[in-house]
Formats: sequence, structure tokens, C-alpha cells
Amino acid sequence: MVRKSVLHNGVRVLTEPMPQMVSATIGIWVENGSRYEHERQNGVSHFIEHLLFKGTKKRTAAQIAEEFDAVGGVLNAFTGKEYTCYYAKVLGADLKMATELLSDLFLESVFDPAEIDRERQVVLQEISQAEDTPDDFIHDLFNLNFWRGHPLSLPIFGSVESVNAIDRELLVSFMADRYRAGRVFIAAAGAVNHDGLVADCERYFGGIQGDGRGELITPPSETVMVLNQPKELEQAHICIGGPGISQIDPLRFAAYVMNTAVGGGMSSRLFQEVREKRGRVYSIYSFISSFLDCGYFGIYAGTNPDWVDEVIEVTLGEIGKVSREGLKPAELARAKSQLKGNMLLGMESSDSRMNRLARNEIYFRRDIPLEEIANAIDSVTNDQVVELSEHCFNPSRMGLVLLGDLKGRELGSQVWSALG
Repeated sequence: MVRKSVLHNGVRVLTEPMPQMVSATIGIWVENGSRYEHERQNGVSHFIEHLLFKGTKKRTAAQIAEEFDAVGGVLNAFTGKEYTCYYAKVLGADLKMATELLSDLFLESVFDPAEIDRERQVVLQEISQAEDTPDDFIHDLFNLNFWRGHPLSLPIFGSVESVNAIDRELLVSFMADRYRAGRVFIAAAGAVNHDGLVADCERYFGGIQGDGRGELITPPSETVMVLNQPKELEQAHICIGGPGISQIDPLRFAAYVMNTAVGGGMSSRLFQEVREKRGRVYSIYSFISSFLDCGYFGIYAGTNPDWVDEVIEVTLGEIGKVSREGLKPAELARAKSQLKGNMLLGMESSDSRMNRLARNEIYFRRDIPLEEIANAIDSVTNDQVVELSEHCFNPSRMGLVLLGDLKGRELGSQVWSALG
């Protein structure tokens, strides 16, 4: 059973005890990510995430690593557009140690200037690595252009220019402003005792200050575009997207079903039509990118440059059919069953349970039982799929990005005619 307590300063503690598990995963979550950065600050949230592992007032970076290695634990972190998480996975018997160590990283990191300069080079290497990985880089290109000028369009890592401009003063002031009690919560799942963890968290995190004031955010506007980005590559990479929905939209379950049927697996329309029947791609899939107040529905494909036109035409033709007719009864049933199976299989580890706890807290402020989700998936109708697809696959609001060696190729607005 999921339990939630609030410390005296407003920090929340959520747990899902699972006595059958030997592991426990605990995460400190901050409702802050690259969305809350100005362009000149871009990358600062991700930079802070790196620096919290580089030494505290009582532990060096090496000592931090040694303590976790000594118990066979995992210590890591990640930054998203709307949140940052610092987490540890350990045996249940070592949860108290992990909680104390995470609190030390979170509250007592020293931000040594020498470490800042060293870690800056690591972050710059991450940026270079992303740009050298075209099937990742094309998503950054799409974001930058589809939501042009909005903070959600900016890459989480930042740019070479913005990362080089980050200094200790910005890092410390940004963290002091954003890492406030009202924006922080602790989530834990697995071999965990709720009351014991709350007592530990009161001791370790009770000193965090902050009034938890709300953050004013606005959704982005789409930029209709067809962009050909030259890059010397063997393959051509394609990203197509249209307006989606937010994390809390009532049609979100219809979106999950539609995404699964369109490009969510080997039986999906795009995989079967473009890869299996035509052999024109190795990889093709659809995806949903959703946030607090907005989102987009996207499709990625990698293909031979000679087959770009065919892949785009067939892909748009398939999603056009969905927007006109929806899904066949067998497709609808299979997508629902696949979603529920994936959901249950994904809940077999303490880290996946912890992540689920946290995302429910961020977007819904409550636990959503698996049974409620399964019932909502079963309730999706074909009419809802059609309604949603008409919204997502509207040519007047879509964007397309090509990445590769496609010299002389021109694609204009007429590309959307394949949607029918």
C-alpha cells in the first residue's frame, strides 16, 4: 500500500513497501528541470546533478563511490525537462545508510571550483556524444524547431556556449532558488518501512527551507516546418511530430493505445508496413512526449537516403488512415492487452516502483492504482482514438526534420498531402 507523509517543513515522503523484495530504491526528487531555465542558464540543472557527486563537506567523491560499492549498491541521478532525481538502490538492510548518504550529497556538496572546471569538460563530452548519435540528436533538433523559443525546446544538457558560461555563482544561486522544500520529495519502494523512513527523513531533510511557491509556466506554440539538416551520415534520420496532450489530459489513455498500435512494437502498423513488408528501415517507432501542460506525438525512422521519400509517404499514409478510420477491433484489443502486460512486467523491480510513485506525485499529487489504469485502458474507444489522431495528425500543426547527407533534396509543405 502506498503511503504519504509530509515533514514539518513541507518535504513529502512517499513509500510503497513490498515485503517480498530484498532491494529498496530511494530517490530524492526535485520538481525542477531544464524547462525552468532561461536560455542563458540552459544546462544548469543537469550540471548541478553532476556536481552533487563530486564531494561533500565530509566525503570525497572517491569515498562516496567506495561506500556504495562496499554494499553492492547503485547510486545515480538523471535530469529531465520538469524534474531531477538522485537515487540509490540497495539491499533493504542498507536503506538507512543510503538515505543518509543521499542527504549528504543533496545538502552538503561543496561545489569545489576545480571540480566545476573538470566536470564542465565531462558535460561538454556528453553534448558531443549526443551530437554524434544521430538517432538521439534528431530529437533535440525537432524540439528546438517545433517549440522554437520556448524553454521546453532547449536540450537538457545545454549547449557548448551555455555550459561554458556557467560559473559557481550561478550554480549555487540557482540551486538555492529551486531546491526548496515545497519542490522536494522523497520516494522509496521495496524493502522499506514507512514510519522508519519518515523519521530518518525528518532528521536528514528537516532543515530544507522554502515556501513551495508555485511556478508560472506557459505552454509552447508549434512551429510548422520541414527542416533538412545536413550531416555526413550513412543513414538518413527522420522525425515527424504533431501536437500531443499533457500528462494529465483525459485522453491520455487513448494516446497510449494509439501510440502502441501505430508504432509501439513489432506488431504495430509502422513496423509491419515500413520494415516487415517493404524492408525500408531497421528502426521505426512512434512515441509520446508529454509534460505538465502540453505534449507532442512523434515518429522516428532511420533509412537509406534513397528511400526517404517512400518512408515519409508510407508513414504519413498510415497515420492518415488512423485519423480517418481509427483502429480495427483486433488492433484496439491487442494494443490494450500489450499496454497492460508491459505495465505489469515493468512493476517487478523496486526502482520502477519508485519511479512510478514519483511521477504520480509530480503530475497527479496522488497514487493511481494499477487497477485504475487498467480499467481506463480497457475503456478506450475507437472514437477517442479518432478524435485524438485528428488532433495529433493535423498537417497545419506538424513538423518534420531530416538529418543526414541529403544534398539537393527539397521537401516543402506539400509533403503533408500524404495524410490525405
